[in-house]
Amino acid sequence: MSKTIAITGAGDGLGRALARRFAREGHRIVLINRTLAKAEAVAAELGEPHFAVQADVGDPESVRAAFAEIGRRVPKLDVLINNAGIFQPFRLDKAEDDLVQRMIATNLTGTIWVSREAVPLLKADDSHPGGLIVNVTSESSHIKMPRLWLYAATKVAVEYMGEEWAKELAADKIRVTTVRAGQMMDETKTGSTWPIEDAMEFMQENLKVGIDMRARGISHYNSAADAIAAVVNLPADIHMNYVGLNSRAY
Repeated sequence: MSKTIAITGAGDGLGRALARRFAREGHRIVLINRTLAKAEAVAAELGEPHFAVQADVGDPESVRAAFAEIGRRVPKLDVLINNAGIFQPFRLDKAEDDLVQRMIATNLTGTIWVSREAVPLLKADDSHPGGLIVNVTSESSHIKMPRLWLYAATKVAVEYMGEEWAKELAADKIRVTTVRAGQMMDETKTGSTWPIEDAMEFMQENLKVGIDMRARGISHYNSAADAIAAVVNLPADIHMNYVGLNSRAY
């Protein structure tokens, strides 16, 4: 049966791969992205009935406006995938105000704002059996990687929130699943977007504690999208609380 699936951070990366994957299955995709043009490009590639909505997930008013538009266009959501995130390492004494605030707003509070606004569309009623929230987190939540303390902390918090939300929302027949993912990329990601000195320091500091980033597995976005699709396509009477995706090193 066709589902309506909303995805944050849908303009590129894993979000775009998820949109393509679910569209091939015949589901309707709501592409939510901070930069509208990126989401519109994916929506145009997928064609009708998929559509793009602009939202800065870290801004609650922007999220409210986005879901008001979504609510006007679709009566219900079957799935929300909280995928948007900011990933960058830094030292405490070099923590820039804007980066710290944006990372917390996007990775942590953004997950709250989006999920809160989606709940009315995910709730079970006479015409809807109830929906699913998928929170995408990171292996760094349990692998202590130097310089990633804030990113990892936001993901730990999201994992904890997901456990509690599953209990809170059970009466509304909304399931919540955490997908903890490893490193991934695709052919469009040719290298790090971090300043070169930050990238080098990140590699060196991880080597000091026995983590060789060059030797760690890297999966393809499409492979992760396939795994998440398997979660989304589980029968409604199955609740998978947590899934760990490990990128294999060959």
